[in-house]
Amino acid sequence: MFNLGGLELGVIAMLVVLLFGVKRIPELGSGLGLGISNFRKAYRDGMAIDVTAESSTSGGKQSETMGNTEAPKQAKKEV
Repeated sequence: MFNLGGLELGVIAMLVVLLFGVKRIPELGSGLGLGISNFRKAYRDGMAIDVTAESSTSGGKQSETMGNTEAPKQAKKEV
């Protein structure tokens, strides 16, 4: 895909060391690995999610917080 030789890889490695420093490279690598593993785990768990609709147990009544979409009106204060 990318036809990179040894010289090009060396230049890229030197740029990474100059930009991030020697102490930050292991942190970046572990962070990248952790991100990839979390992505894989979320992808696997996402495939197992049940998306069927649940039956309502409230007896057809909406809760007070769900039914009222208007903002509460405040009384005007007269001075």
